[in-house]
Amino acid sequence: MRTMKPALLLITLSATLAGCGSGGGLLNRDRPDEFAVQRQAPLVVPPDFNLVPPAPGAPRPSEGTAAEQTLEALFGGPAPRSQVETSALDRAGAADPGIRSTVGDPGTNTVAKGRVTRDIIAAPEGDGAAAQAVIPS
Repeated sequence: MRTMKPALLLITLSATLAGCGSGGGLLNRDRPDEFAVQRQAPLVVPPDFNLVPPAPGAPRPSEGTAAEQTLEALFGGPAPRSQVETSALDRAGAADPGIRSTVGDPGTNTVAKGRVTRDIIAAPEGDGAAAQAVIPS
């Protein structure tokens, strides 16, 4: 009887330990992608019951794709400018719509900003650890 208890305990612990190594149990199951889930639009009763059903596979006309909805939620549409902002822009003068493409053009006239600005632009890149201050005499 004394040898049965340790043997029974050893068999029980071995079976329990073997059950733990069967692939992880709940840890290795397939999970849904939480970023691929999107909300469904609420059901709406159309005012005209003589509507033609949509073609199979065609996107719904009242809503766009998930990417379009995301962009709309993040950035929204064009926001109306306030009267103060419109007045400030009118006084400053409007920039050309293609200004970013003409800035790098060799024919674009620029204003010389001086020797200090030229030295700053021509300075080598670095994290500033070896920076030195030179005071001209």
